Amino acid sequence: MTSPTTPQPPGRETPTIAQIAQELGVSVPTVSKVLNGRADVAEATRARIEAALERHQYRRRKAARPPEGTGLVDLVFHRLGSSWSMEIIRGVEDAAAENRVSVILSELGGEHRPPRAWLDATMLRPPVGVLMVASRLSPAQHRVLTRRSIPIVVIDTDGEPPQDVPTVGSDNWSGGLAATRHLLGLGHRRIAAISGPVDMLCSRARIDGFRSAHAEAGVAVDESLVRVGNFYVEAGYREGRTLLSLPERPTAIFAGSDMQALGVLRAAHELGLVVPDDVSVVGYDDLSLAEWAIPALTTVRQPLAEMGALATSMLMELVEGRTPPTRRINLATELVVRESTAPPPR
Repeated sequence: MTSPTTPQPPGRETPTIAQIAQELGVSVPTVSKVLNGRADVAEATRARIEAALERHQYRRRKAARPPEGTGLVDLVFHRLGSSWSMEIIRGVEDAAAENRVSVILSELGGEHRPPRAWLDATMLRPPVGVLMVASRLSPAQHRVLTRRSIPIVVIDTDGEPPQDVPTVGSDNWSGGLAATRHLLGLGHRRIAAISGPVDMLCSRARIDGFRSAHAEAGVAVDESLVRVGNFYVEAGYREGRTLLSLPERPTAIFAGSDMQALGVLRAAHELGLVVPDDVSVVGYDDLSLAEWAIPALTTVRQPLAEMGALATSMLMELVEGRTPPTRRINLATELVVRESTAPPPR
């Protein structure tokens, strides 16, 4: 019998759960619980089993793909309830239908890390693969899915995922750059920005683009006009009212998302300001509602549905045991000029 400290000899077959249990002097169900991410194992025992699984590079043998129409893809959002999430869902659903799998939705209540309860529920299903949107797994959760041969793809990552996890996003830096270049080109020099959450990579990239456009034009950024939002209407409204109530208010606002831009439009209206005569507003995403706003919203288009479809196709490649040609994809963004931007008031 291999001792707990003996590395796996080269060429030796991966041991079974029963062999690992015998090696450690624990029961097979206990090893299975750790493998499946269950919480009801003592921490010291869990640590020993985790170390053994890692030492033996244990991976559960990939099961045959389930019959058509029975496989599940778990689509995990940090927060649902906006047109932004619906666009991604549409792309995922289209690609999943082509691959004869079904989609189930999980929502993390605004958090970017799934709780233990999510992993427990996921392991009971289990899905053929997981799509994480603006969220990512802890290292321990990632190990659990990897050992169960459940692949993961991240859409619009909030940070830097492990190297073996593919990601699909858009060029947020270029989007922020294009939006701000547009406003500077119109003659604006006092430009405010309402970002998304600072713990999201896409939000930071858009503000970096905003700053780069200022540096390129030789215009200083007024840091008092850079506010933190959450990509939703209420933050745009709250920060918009604050910015537009300043004694020396900005002549333009880069809202960081279309939903926040709608909040800014509402704030401007309540304060008796006319968009774009008194203040210009730029959003981000180009959701379907952007062209129906009054005035129609200038915004940065990112291909959300395409991102969802591409991520799903990459996930199904992994499910089939194939390696995607690339693991990091950033799709292009595009500035869409409508009615909400104009030169600053004289």
